[in-house]
Amino acid sequence: MTDFDQHARPAGGAALAFRNATIGYDRHPALHHLSAHFPAGSMTAVAGPNGAGKSTLLKAAIGHIRPIEGHVEVSGCRRSEIAYLPQLAEIDRQFPLPVFDFVAMGLWGRRGAFGGFRRADDEDVARALAAVGLVGFEQRPLDTLSGGQLQRVLFARLALQDAPLILLDEPFTAVDDRTTHELMDVVAGWNAEGRTVVAVLHDLELVRRRFPRTLLIARRLIAEGDTAAVLTAGHLAAARRHVEAWDEAAPFCEVEPAR
Repeated sequence: MTDFDQHARPAGGAALAFRNATIGYDRHPALHHLSAHFPAGSMTAVAGPNGAGKSTLLKAAIGHIRPIEGHVEVSGCRRSEIAYLPQLAEIDRQFPLPVFDFVAMGLWGRRGAFGGFRRADDEDVARALAAVGLVGFEQRPLDTLSGGQLQRVLFARLALQDAPLILLDEPFTAVDDRTTHELMDVVAGWNAEGRTVVAVLHDLELVRRRFPRTLLIARRLIAEGDTAAVLTAGHLAAARRHVEAWDEAAPFCEVEPAR
C-alpha cells in the first residue's frame, strides 16, 4: 500500500541482474562484460566517473538498449512495470499540460489510455503532489516550473506508477539541497515499502549517507556491495584510471579469459 493509492498492490519482489552483459552502440561496448545483481527490496546507488556507462546500464534495464552479448534479467515484474526517471535534461519542458494532468499520466499503466479516471484517482494525484510539496501547483503549466519544481512533479508521477522496481538517473542534478533532502526521503519511503530502487548518482557523500549498497562501474564492474566497502580510495582511483584509458573506438571484444 502506498501513500497515494489505498488500493495499490503490495510492493516488492522485483530484482534486476546483469549476466556477463556487454552493452553498447553499433557494436562498440559502453559496458564491458558486466555481472551485477540488484536484489529484491534493495536500495542501490550506481556510481562512477563521467562516461562510466551509468545511464547506459539503466537504459539496458528497461529494454531501450539490447545487450551485444550476455543477458539483462528482470524478475518479479514485467519490464513495462518498471518506473524509470530519465535525466532532467531529457524531459520536454514545453509539454502543453498543467501539472495535475502530467502527474495523472502515472496512472496510465493501471487505467490505460482509454480506461477513464475515477474520483479516487483525482485524490491520489492530489496526495502525490502534496507528498512532494506541490499543493497549489495543480494548474501550473510545466514550462513555468523551476528545475527543482519539475523534479518534484516527476517524482509525483513516478509514485503513481506503483512500480516494484524504480530506476532513477541523476534524480538530484540541478536541484537545491532542500529539494534533494526532501526527495531523498521520498525515495527512502519507496524502499521502505519493499520496492527495489536503483539510482545513478554523482554525489558520493549522499550515496554514503543514504544508500546501503553501491555498484561502482567504469565501463566495467569495479566493485559491488556494501557502500562503505565499495567507495574506497583505491576503488575510486581504479575507476578513474579505467575510464581515462578506455578506447572509444574499440570494437566489440570477446569474453575475457578467467583468471
